[in-house]
This record gives sequence, C-alpha cells and structure tokens, in this order.
Amino acid sequence: MNTVRRATKSDIPRILELLIQVDMVHHNGRPDIFKGPATKYNAQELETIIADDSTPVFVCLNNTGTVMGHAFCIHKQVLDDSVLTDIKTLYIDDICVDETYRKMGVGKALYEHVIEYARQQNFYNVTLNVWSCNPGAMKFYETLGLVPQKIGMEKIL
Repeated sequence: MNTVRRATKSDIPRILELLIQVDMVHHNGRPDIFKGPATKYNAQELETIIADDSTPVFVCLNNTGTVMGHAFCIHKQVLDDSVLTDIKTLYIDDICVDETYRKMGVGKALYEHVIEYARQQNFYNVTLNVWSCNPGAMKFYETLGLVPQKIGMEKIL
C-alpha cells in the first residue's frame, strides 16, 4: 500500500536521485535547454524548501519505506492586481515517479494527495506546467482530468 506524506530531511538523498531523473527526461527531450544530469536544487536548498509551509513537498512511499516519487508544490496568490482576481493557486512545480515504480499508481496517489491538501487549504485551483517534449506526462495529467490553462510558445533563433 502506498503512503503519501510531507517530505522530511531524511528524504533528501532520495529526492535528489529523483530530481536527476526529472532533469534527464527534460534533457533528453530538449538538450538545447537542459544540461543533464543535474538537479535544480541542492541538499541545503531542499532542506529550506521542505521546512517552508508555502512550498510543501510530498513523497509517496511503499510498504518498505522507499520513496517512490515526490510532488513539489508552491502556494501562489496575486493580490490587488489590476487584471487578475485574488484567487489562491497551488502550483505543482514538479511531480516525479521513479522509473522503477511507474504505472503502479504512485503518480496518481501523489496527485490525489495534492488535490486533497489544496481543498483543505481552500485553494481555488491547482496548476502545473508540462513540457511538450514529455508527451507521457501530458497524457498522464489529462487522464487525471487536467486541461490546458495556457500554452507557452517559442521560436528558436
């Protein structure tokens, strides 16, 4: 049975391993942008992120206590903007399921935990970004009921 909980300092080594997997998916899809293999945070930065209630990180563990995946979230709210309303958004900065544990319900368990957390914290919506070079992630999020909110476009010069 999978268990999802807030990440702790002891999870950092495993989270770092997962962050490399995330980077390599992006590097393989867009080596012009992503260096690979790398992590976007170091251990000290992760410790700060994990301790901050406005940047909750959740991990999914199997019955032996192995971290199979993580979800990084960020509380966002624009106040008193001339165009945007004051809604509270929970932004999923990163979801990663270890390659070994994919197609086993880990990503869904993490996502459902994030949704429940957002409901309990009275967020208006949950958002995330998906790179177009990661069609597997796009399909996964669509099966969970997410729909495009906006699309970023580019022209490489």
